[in-house]
Amino acid sequence: MTSTSTPPGLARFNTLPEDTARAALLEVCASTAWAERLLAARPWATPDDFYAASDAALAELTDADLREAMAGHPPIGRPGPGDPASAREQRGMTGASDALKAELLDLNLAYQEKFGHVFLIRATGRTGEQLRDALEERIGNTPEQEYETARAELGKINRIRLARLLEETSDRPNA
Repeated sequence: MTSTSTPPGLARFNTLPEDTARAALLEVCASTAWAERLLAARPWATPDDFYAASDAALAELTDADLREAMAGHPPIGRPGPGDPASAREQRGMTGASDALKAELLDLNLAYQEKFGHVFLIRATGRTGEQLRDALEERIGNTPEQEYETARAELGKINRIRLARLLEETSDRPNA
């Protein structure tokens, strides 16, 4: 591969049928508007172009779009059944004590009551204690501060998931 060629995973993603690409993007981020903006921007030459398009689409989301995206994420400490991405990302909760899990449940409920949406954080690489500490800190934010923090965290999550999508697409036979 030369420095100017498109990496195989991205090249394959660029050529996926629109419905297949849309479904893959909606697994990354549950915002329909975000997925549609990315679909409209295909093809990309580099992963950095792809990530920049994701960031730009995220920045354009309305409050309703952002709520739709956040609704696609399970609470911290309780990855959804059959949701391998969340289970992988919340691996830091593996082995967490029952007391920590109960504490996170209580904090999640208080957070959702205060802000009206799930606590969103890039959980990848964080321990259960770190997730709890972040939740405790952020519950003191104003709704406006928290909305922007959640948007920034969603961007981090999206980038991790997009990178995985490109890896998975790279492993597929020619699309």
